Amino acid sequence: MTALITRDELKAAIGAGTVTVVDALGGEYHAKQHLPGAIALPPAEVDAQASALLPDRDAAIVTYCSNPACPNSGQVADRLTALGYTNVRKYREGIEDWTAAGLPTESL
Repeated sequence: MTALITRDELKAAIGAGTVTVVDALGGEYHAKQHLPGAIALPPAEVDAQASALLPDRDAAIVTYCSNPACPNSGQVADRLTALGYTNVRKYREGIEDWTAAGLPTESL
């Protein structure tokens, strides 16, 4: 089970630049709207892309997707952990919670 991170903890970590945020939706969802600085890494691309996108296996990584019902963030977090990443957490509430709180997002 992947450890969770709260919105406030994630906001602070993004502000401090101490976390790599992973958008587990990817594709058009990522292009339209994502958390500040997030990289796109949907479940189907983890094995092929993780080592290039996330070279430091000990870095703080947080995965998220749309909301608690979306399984992608957990799938990506579990796969990263299986690949040897040691500091992976999940923002279970996802981008819906982030935007509902009025926090900034980015788009491509």
